[in-house]
Amino acid sequence: MSKKGPLRDAGDEDLRVGSPKEWAAGVPAVVHSMVMSYAQMGVKRTFLTLARVNQKDGFDCPGCAWPEGQHRSPAEFCENGAKAVAEEATLRRVTRDFFAEHTLDELAQRTDYWLGQQGRLTEPMHKPVGSDRYMPVTWDDAFAIIARELRALDSPDEALFYTSGRTSNEAAFLYQLLVRRLGTNNLPDCSNMCHESSGSALTQTLGIGKGTVSLDDLYKADLIFVVGQNPGTNHPRMLSALEKAKGNGARIVAVNPLPEAGLLRFKNPQRAGGVLGRGTTLADRFLQIRLNGDLALFQAMSRLLLEAEDASPGSAIDREFIEAHTHGFDDWDRDIRDLDWADVEEATGLPRTGIEDTVRDVLGAKSVIVCWAMGLTQHKNSVATIREVVNFLLLRGNVGRPGAGVCPVRGHSNVQGDRTMGIYEKPSAAFLDALRDEFGFEPPRHHGADAVESIRALRDGHAKVFLAMGGNFVAATPDTAVTEAAMRRARLSVQVSTKLNRSHAVCGAEALILPTLGRTERDGDQFVTVEDSMGMVHASRGRMRPASPDLLSEVAIVCRLARKIFNSSDHPGSDIPWESFEADYGAIRDRIERVVPGFGDFNARVRAPGGFALPNAPRDERRFPTETGKANFTVNALEVLRVPEGRLLLQTVRSHDQYNTTIYGLDDRYRGVHSGRRVVFVNPEDLAERGMADGEIVDLISEWPDGERKAEEFRIIAYPTARGCCAAYFPETNVLVPLDSVAETSNTPTSKSVVVRLGRRTSVGG
Repeated sequence: MSKKGPLRDAGDEDLRVGSPKEWAAGVPAVVHSMVMSYAQMGVKRTFLTLARVNQKDGFDCPGCAWPEGQHRSPAEFCENGAKAVAEEATLRRVTRDFFAEHTLDELAQRTDYWLGQQGRLTEPMHKPVGSDRYMPVTWDDAFAIIARELRALDSPDEALFYTSGRTSNEAAFLYQLLVRRLGTNNLPDCSNMCHESSGSALTQTLGIGKGTVSLDDLYKADLIFVVGQNPGTNHPRMLSALEKAKGNGARIVAVNPLPEAGLLRFKNPQRAGGVLGRGTTLADRFLQIRLNGDLALFQAMSRLLLEAEDASPGSAIDREFIEAHTHGFDDWDRDIRDLDWADVEEATGLPRTGIEDTVRDVLGAKSVIVCWAMGLTQHKNSVATIREVVNFLLLRGNVGRPGAGVCPVRGHSNVQGDRTMGIYEKPSAAFLDALRDEFGFEPPRHHGADAVESIRALRDGHAKVFLAMGGNFVAATPDTAVTEAAMRRARLSVQVSTKLNRSHAVCGAEALILPTLGRTERDGDQFVTVEDSMGMVHASRGRMRPASPDLLSEVAIVCRLARKIFNSSDHPGSDIPWESFEADYGAIRDRIERVVPGFGDFNARVRAPGGFALPNAPRDERRFPTETGKANFTVNALEVLRVPEGRLLLQTVRSHDQYNTTIYGLDDRYRGVHSGRRVVFVNPEDLAERGMADGEIVDLISEWPDGERKAEEFRIIAYPTARGCCAAYFPETNVLVPLDSVAETSNTPTSKSVVVRLGRRTSVGG
């Protein structure tokens, strides 16, 4: 509990709405960072901790996966990074007394903001079957409970093992080793809900499920598209990189339904011009696209490039690259020439002249990068959309050369590393073969359950044990009522966590909370490693004293659990040296080196300042390890998402005081929102058509074949979003997304294209 006493659970009764900002960062970002840091950590701890963030001998910021360059400033963090560190390094503590005072029903009525504000978890806690609250438990007894329940299963596939992106490479590798030694591939992770569409599309087209650019490529680009992404809130250090790219001559095109302050103008607080001047205008062109119109946009731009090539052969497309390195061009070429411009204009909401002007930018650029985030990945046609982005880049040879390529920008700080380490429900045969050869057992070959399939398995009684290595699964997933009911059906749920969240209150019949070290904290003499969004692997060393002497590292938790499960000399799995791994993380890295390609001489290379880059065949060699051996052009049908009359297309977004389901505060100052979260942003013309006005209170109602879903009491904010579209924060609006509404191929929830109507309740003053 807070040293200042319990915090009341904030509602929206103090909600204030002002004008949205036209610039990001600057002095206010510094002030907000320090205010929140001082409140959580105190003055001395703030400066000691922030001085180590993203430094070569420090710890990796848990706030996002944006890479660091070789030359780093003394303050190599952003406002939201400072908030993330403050939340973890807080002086507030949640002790056994807190759990004695609060029943599960009471905690379930609290918001994630209130739960997170209570502080760091300090010791293992256990909710026995039939109890209404948690009580202290020893580590040994906690591991015994988990081992007992796992042994009682009829099949290992009745257990689910979730992972969030904060898990280190070492912990993730051991976690998947334990799970596969147990006999299942049920390894859902947070990628399933965010960038799975990117991985699916890029693996099909380029042969690698990651981006193909480095930070240096961004600085060498002539033209950068930032699509479906709000870097000012979600990856603020990206703004500095875009500013540097602009200084080197790049042009930037922002594609988004919402005007985002960070892409309009950036006031770099580490530059005099950002403190005293107007800062830097980043976006040279803003395409305010209708939600789900991105596939049509990239098809239209490609069609115009082909027409330019027809008019002046050799001027618009790279035929030499296409012939040498790609497959499927002719089929795609025939299909794209049948594109209907009326469909394009309806899907995008953009005039043809705006798209033609953008193509002139493309024709004037030798090197083009397309960056994107969840604005592209959470639609039914997300995989097709990203494949079309690849088509657009392949057309002019913008893959595999300096300043060009694909750049999916991930959020979680090691979500990409977790996948590299084998956290995947559909592992490749090559990875499983390497695991078998290294550890001497035959891993399971059948596919496991992803996040959505895990919820179904719990709901239908096919899964009985749920273990999460970090994250807030209940709040991060769709169809809130279904997810919560499914989790409560589990026989045992286990959460490895640093802070309290909703997944602790909505739990199985029996439940455990296992508190772990954070990135900021010392782990004896050990260090861990992470992989950033551009494939750089580097060390992370916490320096702060642990929040409690009863905390264990994630590595220690996995190793001790494995020893408890495989506790006899003749039990499968006991031959793996779990105790040695816990004692020496270098021994884990030695095994990673022999299993995972690209990690040769791991222990030596990761000790070099800044770490090392993993091999990337499309980027490094213009080699494409696809089924065809080439980069694949793909044909993707354009289906215009037509919304019924009177309805709007909703996208879920973060506030500026938010990181995924972690709510740092109740403000979103770039959008003019203060002291509240239950708001919906709607274009003023759409409001006028409905006879509604700014300030009204409405319910958001989504309509599906199985019935309606409702998110109640949202204040309308008249906002300059694209016509026909609206936006609201998650997790509050996750309830509107059905479990079965997922992207084709990737199975990612469709949280960025939800058809809703606004149901009037009552009116309040503006």
